Amino acid sequence: MTKIFENALTVKEIQDLDKTAIEKYGMPSIALMENAGRATAYEVVKSLRKKNNPSVCIICGIGNNAGDGFVVARHLINIEVPTKIFFIGNPAQLKPDAAINYTILKKMNYPITECQDLAPESLKDIAQADVVLDAIFGVGLNRTIEDPFKKIIHHLNISARHIISVDIPSGLDGTTGKIYGICIKAKKTVTFTFAKKGFYKNQGPKFTGKVVLVDIGIPYVCYK
Repeated sequence: MTKIFENALTVKEIQDLDKTAIEKYGMPSIALMENAGRATAYEVVKSLRKKNNPSVCIICGIGNNAGDGFVVARHLINIEVPTKIFFIGNPAQLKPDAAINYTILKKMNYPITECQDLAPESLKDIAQADVVLDAIFGVGLNRTIEDPFKKIIHHLNISARHIISVDIPSGLDGTTGKIYGICIKAKKTVTFTFAKKGFYKNQGPKFTGKVVLVDIGIPYVCYK
């Protein structure tokens, strides 16, 4: 298995690393998404241990972070973990890899709640879930969060029992540790290959919870 380094990187360094793996070494981006989602699903399952009749809610935005969330959903469904998926946006807005994983779930005839906001019954499901997965925004976020996402993140922070964030808590700047107006307060952040410098600066430590580094298969030579 590829070595996972303990030192943290900036967002640009992370993006350059992914770009090198994909463009120079031919690592398919969708394979990286699959590995990221599968590793995150494993961490979700670990958090469900000793839970009777566990349930999960996954909240997806429209970026590649959402694609990771769709992959997590599929792996949880495959092992029969009751999972509800809330997709905030329009499928036409999804990036190509995320759209592929969204389509897989649709072809499985698995229900996805597509909405522009969370309805009262959805908020009830989220409050009762053992784990809520934050797959709203990734490291590419660089703007102040506005409604409906601002309101959604607020509801998640006050009602969810246990939030796990995919790669980075939605709303946190991965380089500076500052927040874009509001931020998911995670109990666990499953981050890929390297931690982000923002996890340990400014407001970062208040929102990341336990940081878990996972390997997503980037060729070791890219690290150099």
